[in-house]
Amino acid sequence: MTAVITDSPYKQQIPDVGWWAGNFRLTNLSGKLLGAHVAHAALILLWAGGMTLFELSRFNPNLPMYEQGLILLPHLATLGFGVGAGGQVISTYPYFVISVLHLIPSVILAAGGIYHSLLGPEVLEDNPTLAGFFGYDWKDKDKMTTILGIHLTILGLGAWLLVAKAMFWGGLFDPWVAGGGDVRVINHPTLNPFRIFGYLFGVWGADGMAAVDNLEDVVGGHIWVGLMLIGGGIFHILTKPFAWARRVLIYSGEAYLSYSIGAVAYMGFLAAYFALKNNTVYPEVFYGPVNTIATSDGLVSVRGWLVTFHFVLAIIFLLGHIWHALRARAIEAGFDFKNGDMIQPPQVNRPMSNQASAVNSSDLTLKFLKYLPIYRPGISPLARGLEIGMAHGYWLVGPFATLASLRNADVGNLVGLIATGSLIVIVTIGFSIYGTTSFERQVATVPSVPQAINSTEGWSQFTEGFLIGGIGGAIFAYLLLNSLAVFGAIA
Repeated sequence: MTAVITDSPYKQQIPDVGWWAGNFRLTNLSGKLLGAHVAHAALILLWAGGMTLFELSRFNPNLPMYEQGLILLPHLATLGFGVGAGGQVISTYPYFVISVLHLIPSVILAAGGIYHSLLGPEVLEDNPTLAGFFGYDWKDKDKMTTILGIHLTILGLGAWLLVAKAMFWGGLFDPWVAGGGDVRVINHPTLNPFRIFGYLFGVWGADGMAAVDNLEDVVGGHIWVGLMLIGGGIFHILTKPFAWARRVLIYSGEAYLSYSIGAVAYMGFLAAYFALKNNTVYPEVFYGPVNTIATSDGLVSVRGWLVTFHFVLAIIFLLGHIWHALRARAIEAGFDFKNGDMIQPPQVNRPMSNQASAVNSSDLTLKFLKYLPIYRPGISPLARGLEIGMAHGYWLVGPFATLASLRNADVGNLVGLIATGSLIVIVTIGFSIYGTTSFERQVATVPSVPQAINSTEGWSQFTEGFLIGGIGGAIFAYLLLNSLAVFGAIA
């Protein structure tokens, strides 16, 4: 992609950033951005189909599904594919068919992604033609609401697909059927709005939506969700943004990105909570015991993997939402991140003194300081941030997990991970504020901080590296803490 956009006639619209910025370089190239999105969809389908085949090749029908480290097969079983009474897998053929039905469209989408990335127009003009239907301008508020409406309508149809599967296409697995559960058709879904929306306010249990204990309410809830999404989609397609929305919201590519990944973060937290607490949509026969991430034998169950990864990914998406939201608001206010020309540090001439001593000016001390990650010559700002972030994230998990009030609980290590991630976010925000308000300010240190990091661009790369490294180091430490029993057994 870098080679393709190098000779682009729209080169002046391409941000001057490195490869690590990904699709940010394509923000103003709607045709290329479409190609990237289509290619991403192909990768998702390829993963789903390939992973289903991989799990199918390792599936052992004589062991509980939740003890085999599976992710996709339990979801397919919950939808009623290939299972019978008691949750017993009676046929794996549906799993094979579903995997192939994902792999074939992935090839078609991959071809579309390659075409739009390499051969298609770089910018899709907004005009009455078929191609023009997909054209847009980030500042065109009316077009953006129309695109939002189309997405909402598609999501509503997706919710109704589950309803159709439950009512007309074989039914769903109901764990509450006598004998350990069975697949049944849901003929009478709940349509009473007081019953459905009562879950939002804890009327039917302190667990909120996760308190649902019958498939009639589940399917009825999807009917209502589909109605609201399709109704909202039609509304946004036919109307223009209200005056208050035009004043409050920011209309830019980065702002839309922040809105989107903020919503994904919210859904990730909700999915993690729902998977942990619910035994109707996530039956124990497929996912393992509720309210725990491990079985009685100490094995991490399917439920444990789902809850942990949804939660961790939700945190990462939330960090991305905060980051892009701050950038979008700063740019809207007129701040230039490349030049740092909106906010200038105060010009204060402080008296400088050199308090040299036998310790801080010795050759040993200076060599030690010189090879710390922040001072070491010859590495990029991003690599500095990654190294420092990984070290801090790795070492912070232990104290939080050991000293927290829940240290003796099953979730003690998870609490340590959450606390570390939160601290890394706070420090990253502090780094970002410092970098944007201290552009090219010289710091009196011996040895001096490399010049590459003493700029807004360099400090931005350092900060991003610190965030990624910090979260990665924390997750690695968390996985190590949860594997102490395994290491003990090996020893």
